[in-house]
Amino acid sequence: MTSRTRVLTGMAISISIVVTLQLFASFVKLGSFAITLALVPMVVGAAIYGKAAGAVLGGACGTVVLIMCINGVDPGGYVLWSANPALTAMLCLIKGSLAGLAAGGVYSMLSKNNIYLGVICAAIVCPVVNTGIFLAAMVLFFHGVLSEWAGGTDLVYFLFIGMAGMNFLLEVAINIAICPAILRIIKASKSVV
Repeated sequence: MTSRTRVLTGMAISISIVVTLQLFASFVKLGSFAITLALVPMVVGAAIYGKAAGAVLGGACGTVVLIMCINGVDPGGYVLWSANPALTAMLCLIKGSLAGLAAGGVYSMLSKNNIYLGVICAAIVCPVVNTGIFLAAMVLFFHGVLSEWAGGTDLVYFLFIGMAGMNFLLEVAINIAICPAILRIIKASKSVV
């Protein structure tokens, strides 16, 4: 199999895993929003195939999230879609793509000296970027919706504890816990001729 065919096949498999995990995760909620289980294959794909692949995988994840927002499977996302469809679409696609791109960039930069550090940092950076962009967009573009959801609660407390706190911590914990498996997959992919 040629190198290009191997990459295309690997990306197709990775995209199908991302889509499947994110569809499944749409039904696993802590609070108003679903957790993002697709971050692990985004990190793996970004480490094996590069930053651009990470961005593509993040875009696939964002597309699933957007579809769930539009059709109401994600009730919080549906509220955002109802408030501003164009901004919600951009938010879903951009935050996923940048999370994958950042994971690939961090892995590429750090793995040259220490592959373990590269994997761990990429696994942490992916949910940090994903959640960080989401929270920033909520404050900047959906302030009215955010205030309504907070119901008089301090917005900073609501953002970090009530809205994204548990989801974010679970996403980071899953990524860190799966780091040994991610490392094995990366090493196995490099040994394939």
